Amino acid sequence: MSALLEKERITARISSAVADVLNSAAELTGTTLNGFVVQAALEKAQKIVDREKRITISRDDAAMLLNLLDNPPQPNEAMQRGFKRFMEEKYGGRKD
Repeated sequence: MSALLEKERITARISSAVADVLNSAAELTGTTLNGFVVQAALEKAQKIVDREKRITISRDDAAMLLNLLDNPPQPNEAMQRGFKRFMEEKYGGRKD
């Protein structure tokens, strides 16, 4: 049993100079203009999505974060009050 594939359509108005370059690139890669444009757009979109999902930090920052996870500081008064307020709001003051 084959699954039905939903297909979307996109259109773009481009200059003849851009069309010539895209057609040339499609021919050089042995694909259709449509296939080339879709693949190129997909590669670019994936790079953008990957870049935006990734958080890059320095080695020093990573070491500091790992140290804080391994050796968390004791909560100060403000943090203790905030935690108490959170527990009361979320759980209505229950202790379970």
